[in-house]
Amino acid sequence: MITPQTLKGFRDFQPDEAAKRQYVIDKIRSVFQIYGFQPIETPALEYLETFTGNIGEDEKLFFKFEDQGGRRVALRYDQTVPTCRYIAQYRDKLVFPFKRYQIQPVWRAEKPQKGRYREFIQCDADIFGVEGYEADAEIIALTLDIYKTLGFKDYIVKINDRSLFSDVPYEVIVAIDKLAKIGREKVIQEIVSKGMSTVDATSKLDQILNAKPTETITKIFSYLESLGFDQSHYVFDPSIARSFNYSTGPIWEVVIPGYSGGSVLGGERYDKLIGRFQKQDIPATGFAVGFDRTYEAMVELGILKDVPSAATVLVTVFEQTLLKKSLEMVAMLRDQHIRSELYATLGAKLDKQLKYADKKAIAFALIIGPDEAQNGMVKLKNMKTGEQVTLNTQEVAAYITSRT
Repeated sequence: MITPQTLKGFRDFQPDEAAKRQYVIDKIRSVFQIYGFQPIETPALEYLETFTGNIGEDEKLFFKFEDQGGRRVALRYDQTVPTCRYIAQYRDKLVFPFKRYQIQPVWRAEKPQKGRYREFIQCDADIFGVEGYEADAEIIALTLDIYKTLGFKDYIVKINDRSLFSDVPYEVIVAIDKLAKIGREKVIQEIVSKGMSTVDATSKLDQILNAKPTETITKIFSYLESLGFDQSHYVFDPSIARSFNYSTGPIWEVVIPGYSGGSVLGGERYDKLIGRFQKQDIPATGFAVGFDRTYEAMVELGILKDVPSAATVLVTVFEQTLLKKSLEMVAMLRDQHIRSELYATLGAKLDKQLKYADKKAIAFALIIGPDEAQNGMVKLKNMKTGEQVTLNTQEVAAYITSRT
């Protein structure tokens, strides 16, 4: 007998939670679409060389293996690199500027912890083909609108410019990226471990933390202000580093005050990444929503509302001779876009069907007995209050809609 269990870092979702997750995804997707972004999808598996050399020190987190054909492959580590492969592969078929969004799972072989899993959803958006700051500003505006639409009151986009790190070794950037997590002294220790003296490490860190906004950052802030965004929701933060080695310009992260799980979104400009797949570079800028952290922040802060996972109405089958009447009612309700379930087992007693509706938290149970069938009527029971009304079949949809 096989023991039913999930792998560490992988999860099942019960119907109630799955419905809430889908609600959040739909909210994010709606903002992508309002901004005019188009969806794409890429395969779960890519050639390993697609990712190699593009991620930085986190390459140790690849789920990689050799397939049956002897090809070295990896599960999708992120969505940015495969999209750059996609842009290079289908360049002649795309209209630039190309504004894309993508909502798919990614896989990383890291130690599971709060807000971090080995399989998780990312929600990405990017603009390809625009060199100017206006693309960065537009994508940061999209960032702000996502968290506004999700219902957050307090959220801060911390923005920096990777050009401020132009004379900083990549290993030092990786250490500075951990500043919020491990603190100043441990960052200095890590820089020293990379071969720099304590004096030089301290001086370099202070140089970065005392930096002033670049002209690009100033222009982005002006753009956001013109769009009417509250200035309390975006700030210049020179400590934001982003450890991906493909970052080339503005970089940003979203933090939620009161949420304990770290940043919930990361973005950057990466003008040189597509050039690794073709001879010509294409400027690009975009971000990835950390969906699980965003979802957990909504739960922690109490802003994720209940989302029904079950049908609104259970259409019961009083007896087999009245099945046709029940089928007609469930078809009519579905035509009116009311989520309706027909009780699946013929011959079940009505009491059993009502208990089923109660266990699934279905709002209403619709009953058609012999008298109702003869008179073109139905009984509708509110499963929460126990109230029961008799309605004309044409009145049912409006009655339910007015009470849900």
